[in-house]
Amino acid sequence: MPVSKKDVLNALSTVLDPELRIDVVSLGLVYGIEITDGKNISVRITLTTPGCPLIDFFLHDITSKLKAVAGVGEVKVDLTFDPPWTPDKMSAEAKAALGIE
Repeated sequence: MPVSKKDVLNALSTVLDPELRIDVVSLGLVYGIEITDGKNISVRITLTTPGCPLIDFFLHDITSKLKAVAGVGEVKVDLTFDPPWTPDKMSAEAKAALGIE
């Protein structure tokens, strides 16, 4: 069975920002998902700041959680800061959890 975008989003929703304890999907850090051949995943992500000291943590956690999805082949994670992340990209639930209106 081919891997779906929903499968990818479900896996990414288990990747938590260790400081905020909110997942990368709810934070609006996922900019794009591409699935080729029904199994190879390319994810375009950003972080809240370019100087984030947790870049390696995020890249490793994202890659390992995506590779754990049944049927996944290759995983590529592209890190970008264009466009820059802003809090308006967060879900309503994430904003509420952080007290942002």
